[in-house]
Amino acid sequence: MATKDTKLTNCPKCGSPLSPVEETPSGKKLQRCSTGSWNPETRQVEGCDYVKWFSPEPEELDESCPKCGAPLVMMTTRAGKKMKKCSKGGWDREARKPTGCDFVEWFNGTKEDLEEKCPTCGEHLVLVTTANGKKMKKCSTSGWDREKKQATGCTYIEWLNSGATSPSNGTKFNGDENFPEYEQ
Repeated sequence: MATKDTKLTNCPKCGSPLSPVEETPSGKKLQRCSTGSWNPETRQVEGCDYVKWFSPEPEELDESCPKCGAPLVMMTTRAGKKMKKCSKGGWDREARKPTGCDFVEWFNGTKEDLEEKCPTCGEHLVLVTTANGKKMKKCSTSGWDREKKQATGCTYIEWLNSGATSPSNGTKFNGDENFPEYEQ
């Protein structure tokens, strides 16, 4: 039993104590090695780079599973993707197989037409809500060419309520000063 407590309180990479659990501005929870820290200037981890991410608790919904009738829950993955799944379903990590009811419905986001005009080309704007809840206004003529990996049509986009404030030095910022901005 002492071994389990050591694993929960000490870093598995270097043996140093783990820091307390922290929450990022986006709501994700993590625990890192006390000897490691993120340097936003060099955009690298200094010291031990061990980080343990915690899965968010599922949120119970007022809906029933269409397959078995059990209550549905809303789950958010560590990457921010949302899904509705049956509360009776699970995952056997050793066998790599689902257990119980296997109903899952992934959220891909929504799109609704707005009465506003695009300031760039004059066409209608649409309000897009991404699968992880971020909102943006973009031109209805915009698109994405998967083969060429580039935007098509009008490129106007306005992100709404990102909650992130840019640092005073004007660098890119993803809402969490402890982690780098994702490169595109």
